[in-house]
Amino acid sequence: MTKKEIARNFLNLAAKGHPHEGFRLYVGKNFKHHNAHFKGDAQTLMLAMEESARTNPNKIFKIHHILEDENLVAVHSHLKQSPADIGFAVVHILKFKDDKIVELWDLGQPIPKETINENGMF
Repeated sequence: MTKKEIARNFLNLAAKGHPHEGFRLYVGKNFKHHNAHFKGDAQTLMLAMEESARTNPNKIFKIHHILEDENLVAVHSHLKQSPADIGFAVVHILKFKDDKIVELWDLGQPIPKETINENGMF
């Protein structure tokens, strides 16, 4: 399995409410993340992902681009908490060691209702 495939599977499992499985299959020891809203360990992030899935059971997560450069994978996606939600443009950057995710950054930008740019966010 490629790093791109691992990243895709991990993020899809998390979005669909199965972060435990995603962490079990794809996350390495000493994992850390950089989301400013949670402690930086795997357990805290996994529980936050679970809570998000419970709170937003109709979440929609669509990946638009995946880029790989050596041990890093960047995933550009559209995240909607519900079908009616405009959502966020999100970029996840995943660092790998021995085909396991060992570090994660996530950045999000709300999608505006109106935009000047005719190209859109995706």
